Amino acid sequence: MMTRTLTAIIHREADLYVAACPKVGTVSQGETIEDAIANLKEATELYLEEFSMPEGSRPFRTAFEAVVDKAVGEG
Repeated sequence: MMTRTLTAIIHREADLYVAACPKVGTVSQGETIEDAIANLKEATELYLEEFSMPEGSRPFRTAFEAVVDKAVGEG
């Protein structure tokens, strides 16, 4: 048995928090951040029981700027 430290990216959608693990490709959700992370952990562990860790480079985080028309999204 092996323990790995993985990254979770979390964002809010309506009434739920969505958590994603970009290294593995798993996604889950929960009513709280803690629930979303716990559900993501469970989903990732179940996935890794069936499939090996994806090969390739480690994901990295960066930022970029986007110009958005203020009229878009206003309702």
